Amino acid sequence: MRVYVTGNIAVDEIWSIPDIPTKGSSIHGNKTSQDIGGKGANQAILLSRCGIETTLVAAIGNDNNGKWIKEQMLAESLQLLPDTLFPCHSDTSIIFNSADGDNAIITTTTAADSLSLTGITQALSAAQPGDVLLQQGNFSVEKTRGLFAFAKARGMITVFNPSPVKAAFAELWSLVDIAVLNQHEAALLKPEGVKTLVVTHGSQGALLKAPDNEAFCRAIAVTAVDSTGAGDTFLAVMLASALLRHTEIDKLALTHASQAAAITVSRAGTYSAFPSISELTALLQN
Repeated sequence: MRVYVTGNIAVDEIWSIPDIPTKGSSIHGNKTSQDIGGKGANQAILLSRCGIETTLVAAIGNDNNGKWIKEQMLAESLQLLPDTLFPCHSDTSIIFNSADGDNAIITTTTAADSLSLTGITQALSAAQPGDVLLQQGNFSVEKTRGLFAFAKARGMITVFNPSPVKAAFAELWSLVDIAVLNQHEAALLKPEGVKTLVVTHGSQGALLKAPDNEAFCRAIAVTAVDSTGAGDTFLAVMLASALLRHTEIDKLALTHASQAAAITVSRAGTYSAFPSISELTALLQN
């Protein structure tokens, strides 16, 4: 089984600020680091570190950031498609981390928007029935729908993490097997008809609703340094836990995901904060 992650890859610029600014305010900040980011890349990297065969389908620009991204990704055991660089700026996320551990994020989608539906389906041409297609909210509603329809026609399992959220994503639930949303997204999109639903409740934990299986898993208590990437860590490790055990999403999968997310939030950065292969191997064996 292979997981195909279609989404974005970006350069994360991380800034430390006193508090999340209100509209019209001016504040001082300090750029603390630059890292690999983008929800698609984050989730693909973590899945591959868990031992899942993973293909990331994401566009990289032909600028200096794009060349740097490609060099960094060579260290990961995943397949990155397409091989070409696109004639545009690579996507960037500016992440503001406040003193209380909260964050706000601004993300560009120029490169992600340059990757056409046809280009993505070509990258998925080797997908087999039972493989997984995982999407986030960085594509348009039309492109997201087209990819899920393609996957369902191939007999793939579809997983949706609709972030950044768009109200029209509520039209897509009939094409989704597994949905992972936070409370705000769930209230807006009202997922119905999804076989397996996971709603994250931030530092409180996560709720699983599946046929004959409903469970709440409390979050692991940890001193938060930087919450960026915690949601991506949770989703990827939850999915990997179930796939490696050849089972549906269950409470153990949520427990593994919470343990991994606790590692991420206890460290600064995004890519550099993710659990290592050895950490994930040990965690998933428990």
